[in-house]
Amino acid sequence: MAVTAPSSPPDESALQTFGYRQELHRSMGRYASFAAGFSFISVLTTVFQFFAFGYAFGGPAFFWTWPAVLAGQILVALCFAELAARYPISGAIYQWSTRLSTAAFGWFAGWIMILGQIVVIAAAALALQVVLPAIWPGFQLVGGDPAPTTATGAANAAILGLVLLALTTTVNVVDNRVLARINSIGVTAEIAGAVLIVVLLLTHAEHGPGVTLSTGGQGGAVGALLVGSFTAAYVLIGFDSAGELSEETHSPRRVAPRTILTALTAAGVLGGLILFAGLLAAPSLTDGRLAAEGLSYVLTSSLGDWVGKLLLADVVLAITVATMAIQTAATRMLFSMARDTVMPFSAALSRVSPRTGMPAGPALVTGVAAAAILLLNFASPEAFLAIGTTCIVLLYLAYAMVTGPLLFQRLRGGWRGGAPAGFAEDGSRLFSMGRWGLPVNALAFCYGLAMAVNLAWPRAEVYAPITGHWFFQWFTLIFLAAVVALGALYRRLRRPSALLPQAGQIPVGNPGQA
Repeated sequence: MAVTAPSSPPDESALQTFGYRQELHRSMGRYASFAAGFSFISVLTTVFQFFAFGYAFGGPAFFWTWPAVLAGQILVALCFAELAARYPISGAIYQWSTRLSTAAFGWFAGWIMILGQIVVIAAAALALQVVLPAIWPGFQLVGGDPAPTTATGAANAAILGLVLLALTTTVNVVDNRVLARINSIGVTAEIAGAVLIVVLLLTHAEHGPGVTLSTGGQGGAVGALLVGSFTAAYVLIGFDSAGELSEETHSPRRVAPRTILTALTAAGVLGGLILFAGLLAAPSLTDGRLAAEGLSYVLTSSLGDWVGKLLLADVVLAITVATMAIQTAATRMLFSMARDTVMPFSAALSRVSPRTGMPAGPALVTGVAAAAILLLNFASPEAFLAIGTTCIVLLYLAYAMVTGPLLFQRLRGGWRGGAPAGFAEDGSRLFSMGRWGLPVNALAFCYGLAMAVNLAWPRAEVYAPITGHWFFQWFTLIFLAAVVALGALYRRLRRPSALLPQAGQIPVGNPGQA
């Protein structure tokens, strides 16, 4: 299952070669590592959350944006798999970027990633509003329209999200083994539920596969599909979480690369089938309900009220586990940077409880910060999409700040793909793309930048469809500028010595060392 025997000496000694001692409890096996990546992606959470949005803009043809985005993310995941095999350290994006570039560049990659993950926590918690009121109207605590794009729906989403964050923060403080068990059980239930949803919807199909060739969305076909791709872009992120938890995983050099790829592939296939089955089983493609209520409407209408609500309950479990897993990844990132003394209050944030093996400080910080972001929903329902899109852009940029330096190292001959240190402690060969590394890396970097631009483009009809307010139209770019400015200000005000990592630095241009 998810929890296995105490840490083996080779894993601890491998970590020591990077200048770190074993503080987090190494208790996760292969399935728990897979569950970490899969639960961050959480197809049931995000597909249900953003299906209506993708359909509203792209029509049924938005389905084809899914395999396109999946292909791009697999390119990125292949690069991450190589890095996870060579740098099995918590705070993966920060650690990888620092070792491939400079301390300053790596710091900004970690800073952007942390804030992106915190926003993702908030966005995932908001997903409860798409599901709970559909199960029972009593979950609409503030009354009124439950749609997330209405004032009452947005306010209720914030309330439900705050309750969920209190729960996930508690679990992220309690114990590493409890976290792993909950995560593994939740992922198993999510996979079973996703498969059941696909089978049941396909047996209740109302349309043929040809419906996926019709755009029928807002605006021109190309523009509509670019916006429709937001659904896939939001879902297919977080597969790097297996790398984030490397210090808590047995044999991470072998396990993490495989689970990064299997988590993304499994989530990609299941998510694509859910989209396809949902379109085929929708009672109507033209009455407007699919663009407003999404897959919750398909389940309750096609499968009957009782079966539909039972499956929606499984979605609630998936949302809960996803929010918890995303917060775990953000906690490890913050802990990793604090351990290198490059964050404010590093001493407190890098402290790990010997009893639980959990860094409680980062868990509390990420929980409180995500809760503060949820409060934007009380200001305007348009915050829902602004929050969701902002977090994706931040993560895509952080990913590019890894694939970009890795590409640079390949071009200058500094990345040897594992030779001579191409073997794990047990003698097994580390994951490597070999001669395919350069073209895959180049495509991954270009794809990531192109998607980040597509996501951040300030379209009024997307980000401010109700009020047209400039703030929400430009929210993503404003937030990104604020993130960079705040980071630059912090680095300027801090003493230079306080910004240099204190452990684990490998000379730039020598990434094959381990």
